[in-house]
Order: sequence, then structure tokens, then C-alpha cells
Amino acid sequence: MSTISGTAVPEVHAPERAAIIDPAAIRHNVATIAAYVRPAKVMVAVKADGYGHGAVTAAHAAVDGGADWIGVAHVTEALQLRAAGIEAPMLAWLHTARTDFVEAISQDVDLGISGWEIDEVAAAAEQLQTPAHVHLKVDTGLGRNGCTPERWPELVARAVEFQDRGLMSVVGLFTHLAVADEPDRRETDEQLEVYRWAVETAEEAGLSVSLRHVANTPAALSRPDAHFDMVRVGVGVYGQSPFADRSAEDLGLEPAMELRTTVANVKQVPAGQGISYGLTHRVDRPTSLALIPMGYGDGVPRIAVHAPVRIGERTYQSAGRVAMDQFVVDLEDVDTEVSVGDDVVLFGGDSGISAADWGTAAQTINYEIITRIGSRVPRQVIDSERGRPDDVPTGTAPGTAAGTTPGGTAGGAW
Repeated sequence: MSTISGTAVPEVHAPERAAIIDPAAIRHNVATIAAYVRPAKVMVAVKADGYGHGAVTAAHAAVDGGADWIGVAHVTEALQLRAAGIEAPMLAWLHTARTDFVEAISQDVDLGISGWEIDEVAAAAEQLQTPAHVHLKVDTGLGRNGCTPERWPELVARAVEFQDRGLMSVVGLFTHLAVADEPDRRETDEQLEVYRWAVETAEEAGLSVSLRHVANTPAALSRPDAHFDMVRVGVGVYGQSPFADRSAEDLGLEPAMELRTTVANVKQVPAGQGISYGLTHRVDRPTSLALIPMGYGDGVPRIAVHAPVRIGERTYQSAGRVAMDQFVVDLEDVDTEVSVGDDVVLFGGDSGISAADWGTAAQTINYEIITRIGSRVPRQVIDSERGRPDDVPTGTAPGTAAGTTPGGTAGGAW
């Protein structure tokens, strides 16, 4: 321990910031949800780099926990998982004019079909002389992807034609729910009614599918009538509640991410001291301030106000605007035991602070908080059941500590 101007400075060289990822929590959450929805199968969404947890890490843990399928938004995400050795059945559903359908079919990736893609996928299958495995998606009311009910019979007829020609195998029929996180909303019943019509229409046209899937995490946990043959779960797998009135603990889920750093500076300031850009906050008494070396460049929301952090045995609040690289915490007293190098937990672990708490402070949801953590924050994979760092996933940057992967890379709901 050395000192600079009387301030103790630790000499240990721990990571400056890290998102600690626990695969055991993901396995537990998948198993918990699977037990609840049985006999329906479980597709786990690992899109957006596994909701910020690392796609490869999340996919391995999900399969180990009992996932039957892996779901991603983009084919590029699916191909990265295949390259990393993930062999589970996989579905990608959000395509663009540049999506590589040939490579997707070659790598045994199922494709969601909402309309225009069907001809492109058929052309890719004909080029390969290999049938594409597809899931037709109907828009039952969300208004995003998916075929409208008006065009559904036409899409189904086209799929039947391509299936008869040996270019496609229609494996599934699916849709996505808009308000399942508010279980009392009637719109979910209306969407399920449209979906049942869509299934009946497809069956009357000659399609016989093995997978009907509708439920996202909230519907999986609150609407058994939406389970059908498979559920698609995302945020719950990472230990986050999709409901405003029920916590992860209430649902038996364990958060899989702990976001932490260390105190970068501590200083005493007088009453009236302004804090950060815009001077939107001024302290009303002499106090000490701690500087936290994470900001919106790391994914900490700039809009967050009075966000909680845990330092030692106490929870404090942020003060003033979050900057690109840092934000300030009011330590609430001139005399403080907090010093440079002390551990800081923004959420997760044993802190008592959840991603939902940060979501409240930033006027957003826990989904956004966990997925926005940036590439400057290494993902440190520590399996609580094995008591050691997990294997370092493919794509780890040279020089990265064992068990650590850079966020936004292969370190690695729906």
C-alpha cells in the first residue's frame, strides 16, 4: 500500500471493472422454468450477446440446464454459436436483405419466415439442394415482424408449395406476445385467438408442424394456455423478472450478472458543491464524494438519477449526471471510511441491488440495463457451483485474464 497526498492507494492489480457472470445461475433458471412449463419444450434466447452475459457462455449454460433449443435474432449470431461448438437446435428469426441464408441452411440453422424471406430461403435451399427448416411467424397483434392475418393464407400456401418441391420443411408456427408482462391485459387473449386461427388455417392447407410456440418469459410463467409445444424464454433465464410487481426471488430465479468496479477517488467538498455536467445536483452540506470509474461509455445509463451502489456494507446513491467514463456517489458525510480501491457493486451478487433498481433510476427496464453493458467491461465467468472460473470461451482477447472475456465479443429474450 502506497500513499499519494495522504490517500491510501492499493497496489493489487484487479480488473478495473467487470461483469461477473455465473453460469450456475443460468442453469438453475433454465431448469426452474423447464420444470414449470413441462411437457412443453424450452427455447432459450441468447440474442444480443446472451443479453449481455456472453452468448457462448449463456448457450452452454442453457443447454446444460435443460434447454431444448437456442434462439437468436440474427443468422450471424447463430453462426457464431455454431463456430463455438453449440450443436443444439437453433432458430434465427430477424432477417435483412443481406442475411446469408445459404450459410444458415448449411449450418443447420432453422429460419423464421414472416413473408418476403420465403422466396430467398427457397432459392438458397435450391442452390444447396438441401431443404431449409423453417418456422412461419404470424403477427397476431404486436405489429413488428410476422405475417399479417390478411396475408397469412398466401404465405402458408407458398410454404406448402416449397415443401412439396422438397425445398422446405415447415417445422414450426409461432408468434410473439405484446403485453404478457401485464397478465390481466385482454390483448393476450386476443392474440392467442388469432394464433389458434393461424394454426388451424395452416393445418387445413396441409401443413403438419411439430412445434407451436408463443410464450415469452412472462407468458411462460403466467399463462399455461400459451405454452403449446414450446416456450421461448429470454430475460428470466438471466435471473431477471419480467413483471413489475414480482421480483426474481419471488419467481425462484437467480440473477446471473454482478456488475462491479472499485472506487477511483474520494474527496471532501463543501456545502453547495455542484456535481457533474450541467450542475444538476448540488450538495446541501459538507460531504465526501466517491468517484466511480464507469459511465455511459460502459453502458451505465446517462439518464439514471439517484441510482444505488453498494460500497462496503452500505448502499449509497449516485449524484449528478452520469458521464461517459464515470459518475459520482455522495458518501453522505465528511468523515468516511470509504477509500480508493474499495469494491463497488452496481447491481447483483450479495449487494441487495437489482438491475431493476437501476432500471427504475433510469426510467427503463432491467432488460436494457443488463444488455447495454459495453465492451470496455470484461465478462468474468465464475461458476459458483464449480468454484472456479469457467473455461474461457472462444474469441477471448489475447492478454485477457483467465475466465474473462471482453463484453460484446464471443464471451459470451425474448
